[in-house]
Amino acid sequence: MATRSVLAGFGSYLPRRVVSNDELAQKLDTSDQWIRERTGIGQRHIVSEGETAVSMAAEAARAALKFAKIPAEDVDAVLVATSTPDQIFPATAVRVLNELNVKNGFGFDIAAACSGFIYALSTADAFIRAGQAKCIIVIGSEVYSRILDWSDRGTAVLFGDGAGAVVLKACDDSNDQRGLIATHLHADGATGDLLYVDGALGQPEHSGFLKMSGRDVFRHAVSKLSSSMDEALEDSGLTYADVTWLVPHQANIRIIEGVARKLALPMERVVVTVDRHANTSAASIPLALDEAVRDGRIKSGDLILMEALGGGLTWGSALARL
Repeated sequence: MATRSVLAGFGSYLPRRVVSNDELAQKLDTSDQWIRERTGIGQRHIVSEGETAVSMAAEAARAALKFAKIPAEDVDAVLVATSTPDQIFPATAVRVLNELNVKNGFGFDIAAACSGFIYALSTADAFIRAGQAKCIIVIGSEVYSRILDWSDRGTAVLFGDGAGAVVLKACDDSNDQRGLIATHLHADGATGDLLYVDGALGQPEHSGFLKMSGRDVFRHAVSKLSSSMDEALEDSGLTYADVTWLVPHQANIRIIEGVARKLALPMERVVVTVDRHANTSAASIPLALDEAVRDGRIKSGDLILMEALGGGLTWGSALARL
């Protein structure tokens, strides 16, 4: 049987500071009711002094390794999905390698906005299937509070900070049915202006803040995510009736509910954390995975379908049996 990538460990880190909708309403023309009705968000975590993309990623990775009962010296690579690194370079992943004291591994970052974790998961799976690595930590770590215009209620209320991680381990046991079954990645550069950051370092004429056309993103999200998940199941010879849990990117409860309706999936089979985490971009899926595995909802043998859409536009899906 061909080598497969098994999700062997899960971990997460959320910043200590919790910011409620009521706290935001003291500075913005908004209210808890307005935010909840439009997004489903009740609070978000925001980094404090000493909490960075690297520190959060490292804490999530340590938790995932502990869950998997795998020592750091067995790690061959670290891939970090992030759009909000602490530095342009070295890569966040390389800093995490150092934090974990991994001496013989490699690492790099993947920037695909909110789809970053799916992109990183697919990349790590390819390394394992090709025999170039046996153990890879895949992390989503984001500090979106760095790129938000806190005077813009259209974006400031939507995002939060955090990190989530999974350990992918090579498996050659033909009797073991666990593992990543399929990943599908897509991008459409023609829609890049629907969700982007205005400028980069050294461009004072630009704001450096996140900009979004919310209605257009919503319209693309439901259709593109649905087709991507259809693709994953059809290629695997499975149906939505086979799916135990949908673990979506946590962007907005309306998008999550819209996708679930289109796929005829009951919300009881959807993992939702957006109410407490807000949109943590590339960190949202691994954060939700870790929570649902640790609280016992997701169990060994369950079929998990993951999906995300982000700036680019980029989108994709991943199907795995735990």
